[in-house]
Amino acid sequence: GHRFFSKSDRVMAWWQDIMPLQGAEGDEAQTIDITYQRQNRGITLPINGPHPDATDEVMLVRHRLSRIYYLRKFFNYPITLSPETVKNLGPVRMARIGASYLAIRAHPIKPEKSLEDFYINRFGRELYRTFFKDYTEKVWGVPCNQIEPEWGAQRVKGLSIRKVLAHAIKQPFQKRATLAQKEVETSLIEQFMYPKFGPGQMWEQVTKRIEKEGAEVHMRHTVVGIAHAGDTVTGVTVRDEETGEERHVPGDYVFSTMPVKELVASLGDAPKEVQEISDNLPYRDFITVGLLLKRLDLPGGVGPTNLVPDNWIYIQERDVKIGRLQIFNNWSPYLVADPNTVWLGLEYFCNEGDDLWTKKDEDFLTFATAELAHIGIIDKDDVLDGTVVRVKKTYPSYFGAYLHFDKIRAYVDRFENLFLLGRNGMHRYNNADHSMLTAMTAVDNIVNGELGKANIWDVNTESDYHEEK
Repeated sequence: GHRFFSKSDRVMAWWQDIMPLQGAEGDEAQTIDITYQRQNRGITLPINGPHPDATDEVMLVRHRLSRIYYLRKFFNYPITLSPETVKNLGPVRMARIGASYLAIRAHPIKPEKSLEDFYINRFGRELYRTFFKDYTEKVWGVPCNQIEPEWGAQRVKGLSIRKVLAHAIKQPFQKRATLAQKEVETSLIEQFMYPKFGPGQMWEQVTKRIEKEGAEVHMRHTVVGIAHAGDTVTGVTVRDEETGEERHVPGDYVFSTMPVKELVASLGDAPKEVQEISDNLPYRDFITVGLLLKRLDLPGGVGPTNLVPDNWIYIQERDVKIGRLQIFNNWSPYLVADPNTVWLGLEYFCNEGDDLWTKKDEDFLTFATAELAHIGIIDKDDVLDGTVVRVKKTYPSYFGAYLHFDKIRAYVDRFENLFLLGRNGMHRYNNADHSMLTAMTAVDNIVNGELGKANIWDVNTESDYHEEK
């Protein structure tokens, strides 16, 4: 799932142009505060606006809740010093967390050389060890002290114990958070927009518009070569994965969202140093397991009619491999064909070729089911069906050869009509709206005759907009 929210007015407007917000419920129009061109203003969900029961092309407004599952208990996400947190952790551990935070505030680590330093400076050593260290290493597969602090700067900048406490204190006295979310750190966002049938529906609608304007979208095609003359890309060679046929496609401008490793290889004659760095760029791969169930086995809501309200549950337990759990019913009820069932997504972080990646689908379903049962979330007998999906290069990683990424950037930036965009395209952990902004900025540069690429690379570096993984 992807929560549709942004502090970019341009992205917010673009989303709503592609898929309009749902109409208001009841007999009166509903006003939701958003921020537009740096000024607060309301948008009205009209009485006669699209209703998800009547049309598919609609953006839902959904409430957001994510929690941490640790010690077989639920914790607020992010952690707050709520009575529930104190009760779950106990007074001794809470005292250690408080003391270590005060200690690091008095003597912060300088300079920050790793993600471990970044986390400790913002949360203290004890809280870092309790909630950040093991989970982060589960995600990335390497120790936190081997990951560049840049990842933290991009994903959790602005979030700290002070911010979490301030939010917790102010929250009961505030109105429901706005959709544009400019006053709330993104990990604390409370509402979001979501397409009726999930994020893929947004891009299906975009594809329809593109084709309606006479352009072509070719699915299941792979770029196998990029032709260039001097500092200009002249076209690409693509292979139809169904027929095996290859053909050359000339172009005036080339926008690349393919993994940087594959882009550099496709260019064919990169300098040896650049090619070696590119060949060794690290990635983290991803497996999601879909499980269809009769019910959950959790306190506080187990069945379809009284389901726990979480979108995401972060699994911090150290005795299982699963990293995160999605409850698709809570993203959009329209994602579940039978409303009397519960549809889960289990997320595993791995490396292509490792023990998780190479498990047969049948074995992985058995393994994943056993993990959820082991930590008390489901009963094995309630599983109705399941599926396994593997995704390569889901997360570009910030260690190893990445430390020399500046040399790759210098090489690709010299091609005046080649624009690297998005998460894999820039080897940067961008959210969807960051990725869209890189594309918008690239087009702006072309229209305005701007030859530099610096403002594209600056998206999600200077901005205060970040979300915690």
